[in-house]
Amino acid sequence: MSALPTPGRGAMPVLLKLRLPAQPGHGGASPLARAATVLALMLLAWIAGAQALAAPGQAGILASLWKWTPVMAQGFVLNLWISVLAMAIGTAAGALLGLMQISLSAPVRAGSWLAIQFFRNAPWLVLLFYCILLLPFEVRIGGAVIPLPAWIKAVVGLALPVMANVAEIVRGAVQSIPGGQWDGARALALTRRQILWLVILPQCVKRMLPPWMNLYAILTMATPLVSIVGVQEAMSLTRAALNAESRPELLVPMYLYLLCWFFAYCYPIARATQALERRYQVAG
Repeated sequence: MSALPTPGRGAMPVLLKLRLPAQPGHGGASPLARAATVLALMLLAWIAGAQALAAPGQAGILASLWKWTPVMAQGFVLNLWISVLAMAIGTAAGALLGLMQISLSAPVRAGSWLAIQFFRNAPWLVLLFYCILLLPFEVRIGGAVIPLPAWIKAVVGLALPVMANVAEIVRGAVQSIPGGQWDGARALALTRRQILWLVILPQCVKRMLPPWMNLYAILTMATPLVSIVGVQEAMSLTRAALNAESRPELLVPMYLYLLCWFFAYCYPIARATQALERRYQVAG
């Protein structure tokens, strides 16, 4: 604090707010820039090391990465498409399951709790294998035969754990609303359904958005699991490219290159999630 005289009041001191000097390190690059720089340096270091191991006359590491980029990009788009569909299906089913958790009917609450606990605590890879093996290869609707490719079954397998986690997000958000909101809405003669749709759920959106975005980022990073069950996504196509090249020195640069793609997509989502958590945090 510092004291300065105010005009017209003689030597009467006025306390001014002390401004602390900026802490070192806070004015530098953003966390995204630092993380991207570290990944870029790692990729360049591995490329340089792999280039040193390459046999004379073989294509350079960068040239090989560039050659297979369109193939890897095609698989990466499938990863993103699987994540979007699984998140959409899981969100719709999870919202319904989460609302069943606050039902007035005890059997409904018990059934939803059992489903949530089962799918939330089951390994994602096991659910993927079950969906791949148990779902049919085609579905007959009338006289039409609709095939079910492996990637659609993978969407269902990933949507199940997402559904359980979204249900918990919905339940926690609804139960975090103060009880006075319910009492005030009842005083206005609103039904329970009206209270949920008009009063409670609109307030829950801000509370659910950060964990929902975080769950989507986790789901996107988990999509390479579908390569184990035969889906030709980015991981499978990268492995196929390595087999076609038959160059061991490409192993680490190729997978590190793919890692950079997932990082570039998921890290901004994580940063946006943190920003929303700070913006919408509820005072305790």
